[in-house]
Amino acid sequence: MLYGICNLSIVPLRFEPTDTSELVSQVLYGDYFKVLEKRKSWSRIRLGFDNYEGWVDNKQFVEISEEQYKQLHNEAPIIATDLVEFIEDENQQLFPIPLGATLNGLELLKHNHDGTTESKKQPKSHFLNTAFLYLNTPYLWGGKTPFGIDCSGFTQMVYKLNGHKLLRDASQQATQGESLSFIEESEPGDLAFFDNNEGDIIHVGIIMEDNYIIHAHGKVRIDRLDHSGIYNNDKRIHTHKLRVIKKIV
Repeated sequence: MLYGICNLSIVPLRFEPTDTSELVSQVLYGDYFKVLEKRKSWSRIRLGFDNYEGWVDNKQFVEISEEQYKQLHNEAPIIATDLVEFIEDENQQLFPIPLGATLNGLELLKHNHDGTTESKKQPKSHFLNTAFLYLNTPYLWGGKTPFGIDCSGFTQMVYKLNGHKLLRDASQQATQGESLSFIEESEPGDLAFFDNNEGDIIHVGIIMEDNYIIHAHGKVRIDRLDHSGIYNNDKRIHTHKLRVIKKIV
């Protein structure tokens, strides 16, 4: 088994091994993974953080040993908490890294960093302050950064920045935690999930106080939440049908 770590800021994770394939997620600086299949130019990987799989360009990561992988996997993540920060390599070149990048591999990569970090689990009361950092971020299918993010990438990163693990896709996140019967039972920071006409979970957002929700739809925005779903004040219609509310933390 081969192993790797992302040494660049934001690397695309593709559905198929080609630059024109669908972006299914992003690999951020410091993300470590198993290499399931290595070809001439592309590798299929499984991320250590959430077991998500996809293809990355072989030029956009460096290989590490099994021992280094295990060490990274067993450590509490050290997370970059500024919108954009920089790391410096051994040649004193600067590389930007985004909010939510993982810094446990700095020594391994021979990089330096002097920005702000967080490594402790935070209470649910902190979640909304983190969520507001992404407000007005444009929607990007597969995105996980303040420069483009999708609905489940948004919820995953908010939880990650507060020391909690969520799976990658909305349908996967809906399998976690405890189901609540009513909106009134929820607390700010809980997750609301929404389905389509076939009953498939297709959307997720973070519940706020007073029946509001923050979610990624066109951009990261705040809308009303009621027993039917999300009510968009701009369009004056319900845009998403509520399926279930989950308490993860």
